Amino acid sequence: MFMRFFKYIIMISLTALFGCGGENYAPLETVEYVDIQRYLGKWYEIAHLPNSFQKGCNCSTAEYSLIDSTTLRVINSCNKDSINGKLDQAKGKAFVVENSGNAKLRVQFFWPFRGDYWIIELDKNNYSYAVVGTPSRKYLWILARAPEMEESLYYSLLEKCKAKGFDTSKLEKTRCR
Repeated sequence: MFMRFFKYIIMISLTALFGCGGENYAPLETVEYVDIQRYLGKWYEIAHLPNSFQKGCNCSTAEYSLIDSTTLRVINSCNKDSINGKLDQAKGKAFVVENSGNAKLRVQFFWPFRGDYWIIELDKNNYSYAVVGTPSRKYLWILARAPEMEESLYYSLLEKCKAKGFDTSKLEKTRCR
């Protein structure tokens, strides 16, 4: 497990330091403001762009709790290799980027490396769904407070992500049933 997360950290670090293949994208817009207190708690992954650190993951979740006013504790969990597989967790921190309306975070699972975590869509009324991406368009997650999402909402979010430059044809729905 440690080696998998170590590889993930190295990959995120290299992406952050050197970019992602020279792609030129328009600046990625985030939501205007995130109420951190309302964002705390458990989120279920509905879909994601494939990445090496989630290979074999099923029933993925992310849980956020407050450390202080600008730092969150993060626990990412999944069942390895099947929906009933062994629980695998990664514990880290997320730091709010100053003057971002709390919509931009930098996540850290291995010191000193941090990766972007930008909230680009959010149910502003109920905080029932969120979409998180990176400016490189390499990483994208659709999250919800429940393990399932209405298809109409899912496809609406896909269209918004596509309009922001993400390759939604590669998006994988998260298996949990």
